[in-house]
Amino acid sequence: MAASQGKIILYSYWRSSCSWRVRIALNLKEIPHEIKPVSLIKGGGEHHSNDFREINPMEQVPALHIDGVTLIESFSILQYLEDTRVHRNLLPSDPIKRAKVREICEVIVSGIQPLQNLCVLIHVGEEKKDEWAKHWINRGFRGVEKLLGASAGKYCVGDEITLADCCLIPQVFNARRFHVDLRPFPIILRIDRELERHPAFVAAHPSNQPDCPPEAHK
Repeated sequence: MAASQGKIILYSYWRSSCSWRVRIALNLKEIPHEIKPVSLIKGGGEHHSNDFREINPMEQVPALHIDGVTLIESFSILQYLEDTRVHRNLLPSDPIKRAKVREICEVIVSGIQPLQNLCVLIHVGEEKKDEWAKHWINRGFRGVEKLLGASAGKYCVGDEITLADCCLIPQVFNARRFHVDLRPFPIILRIDRELERHPAFVAAHPSNQPDCPPEAHK
């Protein structure tokens, strides 16, 4: 493991599901860190500022400053944490189970979430954004539900929390935001219920972030 160089800083937005994945993993692995909020709304978006562009040239959150470097892209960050912080492994030792975890992660990280990212919804337009998001979440969740039918135990893959759970729970929140009917996805709903009171997931929830606006609690 690389020697820690200074404070670990997560550049995060309270409602960003990509930031949320990383927050969950940091909590599960009990890694002390500081959250530096980056508003995707204020002033047209702080992620578009020159200062933040130096941190992440893609102008997105999250970014994680750790071990003297700054990493971007949530799944790459999750993999780095898994490679360097062995406390509380989030990938199974069995190669097939590891592949199944990555499979579920990729469906969510690459096949669902990017299609209802803020910049995509702005491009789609106000009138069509909800319909667009619901379509792609439904399509992706049909695939995830089928995968979980073969892999799930108590959680996404077996009975231990993995990176797949870190990716799934924020996407369930997004589905509810866009009023997706989740009744056709009973395994997804069951796993969400299993984890809704887990301390690491509760602490990572948008409502518990320093930049969560007061009106979001209503």
